Amino acid sequence: MSIQIENVSKGFGQVRALDGVSAVLEENKIYGLLGRNGAGKSTLLNIVTNRLFADSGQVLVDGQRVAENDDALSQIFLTSEKTYYPESMKVKDAFRWTRNFYPSFDEAFALRLAGSFQLNLNGKIRGLSTGYASIFKLVTALSVNTPYVLLDEPVLGLDANHRDLFYRVLLAKYGEKPFTVVLSTHLIEEVSSVLEDVVILKNGRVLCADSQENLLARGYAVSGTSSLVDSYIAGKEVLSVDSLGGLRTAYVLGKVEPGELPQGLELSRLNLQKLFIQLTNEEGEK
Repeated sequence: MSIQIENVSKGFGQVRALDGVSAVLEENKIYGLLGRNGAGKSTLLNIVTNRLFADSGQVLVDGQRVAENDDALSQIFLTSEKTYYPESMKVKDAFRWTRNFYPSFDEAFALRLAGSFQLNLNGKIRGLSTGYASIFKLVTALSVNTPYVLLDEPVLGLDANHRDLFYRVLLAKYGEKPFTVVLSTHLIEEVSSVLEDVVILKNGRVLCADSQENLLARGYAVSGTSSLVDSYIAGKEVLSVDSLGGLRTAYVLGKVEPGELPQGLELSRLNLQKLFIQLTNEEGEK
């Protein structure tokens, strides 16, 4: 049981949004789909859900091609920038209609969750603010009960309290009955605590795809006086160096061998956001 993305490419005129992307999204995992603006994240999610057609390659859901396949597509729910409901429809009516397309939609749960988020059920979709439009889409996504839920910039416009509530509800729902979640977001530091696996896109290609634990084990930071740090990193694969006065921090790919770190240097683990920044910086930005 998985979503298999096989050598998918997509271009828009002279722009190559995706270039031979392959990845496997396994069942019952929470993924982070990360990349800088224009990396191809939204394009990929739209191809997975057949809203866009790939120029080449294919996407399989549980072994079935998604292209023009309603059975396969019914297993996936995607929230994106667009809201695919009539703008004049009320929120409560949109919930009722969703059940016609997703038979497992839990309307009672959606109504309770809407209350927790203070979402006006009688409000029309066109009248929702950016934040409450995101809340409407999140409530729907958390209530459809499909095996695969894809969330493209899910917390756009949400305040800190509502973002915290979303993560707590997501984890509670996942803990009760696991499903596959893909979070495509720029808020890496905030979302890192809920991610199991990570797929990073850079310039339309998969830069890396692994568990967050394995990714973070690939590098480390070492801090100390400039002379000690410079001496230690000589010959190592250095991602970048930050300096402040006479102190320096270097971000290094690789592993520290026992007893290798000289006295006077401090070792720390890279967090996901820092590792992402270092891996996706272009030449001249490091």
